[in-house]
Amino acid sequence: MNFDFNYMISLFPKIIEYLPIVLYMGTLSFILAIIIGLLLAIIMNYRVPVIHQILLVLISYFRGVPTLIQIFIFYFGLPQLYPSLSSIEAISAVIFALSMKNAAYLSEVFRSSFLAVDKGQFEACESVNMTKWQGLRTVILPQVFRIAIPSTGNYYIMMIKETSLAFTIGVVDMLARAKLESAVTYKFLEAYLVVGIIYWAITVILSYL
Repeated sequence: MNFDFNYMISLFPKIIEYLPIVLYMGTLSFILAIIIGLLLAIIMNYRVPVIHQILLVLISYFRGVPTLIQIFIFYFGLPQLYPSLSSIEAISAVIFALSMKNAAYLSEVFRSSFLAVDKGQFEACESVNMTKWQGLRTVILPQVFRIAIPSTGNYYIMMIKETSLAFTIGVVDMLARAKLESAVTYKFLEAYLVVGIIYWAITVILSYL
């Protein structure tokens, strides 16, 4: 059995050094996805003409295309149409791609959460002369968030794991560092196992929280 346990242990400090980059990409993408997803859900819920139909197509697209393809489109494809985007950083492309893809999924989570709120709540807001925005902000949205928390938390975990695709466009993260280390020593199992264990630990911690 050709497995170097000591080497694997020695890799942890080198690879975990890039954990902040992973958390930065995943967390910022998650925040943007929540904001965009919530806006999409509100528009879908009120069925704004024309915009509603356009959003149905966009949501279907972002839900149906693999994450890696979307990252490539944001990083390599869009600058071809808009040269001004040629200076976009790889990390930014990953964040935009993850945000848009998961916003499409979260919009459905929030939309179903809106439907789970009793219609009487909306009527009660109107009965005390609240505007739609006041009722939405003070009465409806707090209930929507409470209902959506479990599913939303799962998407955060998935987004953290999806950041591992960032190395494909040159972002030096944990997986990229593991790839470099294994390329020198040819000890691929040890290097990738370290990355897997770190991601596993993150998932366990976030699931508990």
